[in-house]
Amino acid sequence: MQLSKFSDYAFRALMYLGHNTNKLCTVEELAEKLYTSPHHMKKVIHKLASGNYILSSKGRNGGIRLGLEPEKINLGEVLKYTEENLNIFDCFSNKDCPLLTQGCKLRAISYEALNTFIQAFSQYTLADIL
Repeated sequence: MQLSKFSDYAFRALMYLGHNTNKLCTVEELAEKLYTSPHHMKKVIHKLASGNYILSSKGRNGGIRLGLEPEKINLGEVLKYTEENLNIFDCFSNKDCPLLTQGCKLRAISYEALNTFIQAFSQYTLADIL
C-alpha cells in the first residue's frame, strides 16, 4: 500500500509549518522546500485550510501557518482527511465481486489491516513527529 502524493505533501507541509511557527510561510516557499510544484501545493494547502489544519490569509502580508497546536493535529485524522481512497482492494467499494458469495475472507482481513494501519497513525500527533 502506498499513500498518495497528496497525503505525503500534506504531512510534509504540516511538518514544515510546525517547524516554522514564528513566521507566515507562502505556498511558493513550501513548494520549493518540499520539492513540488506551486500548483500542486496550492491544492494541498486549500484542502488543509478547509479542514482547519492551517490558516491562510491573502494579500500583501498574507501567508499560511498552522491552524491548530501540533498536539491537536492527529496524524490518523489527517490521513483519513487527505487520502481520497483508502480501499486496498476493489472489493472494498465494489459489492459485485463474485467471490464474496463464495465465502471469501480476503475483504475482512484487508479491512482489519487497513484499520490497524490507520490506528497506528492515530496514536500520534504532529507534535510527536516535530
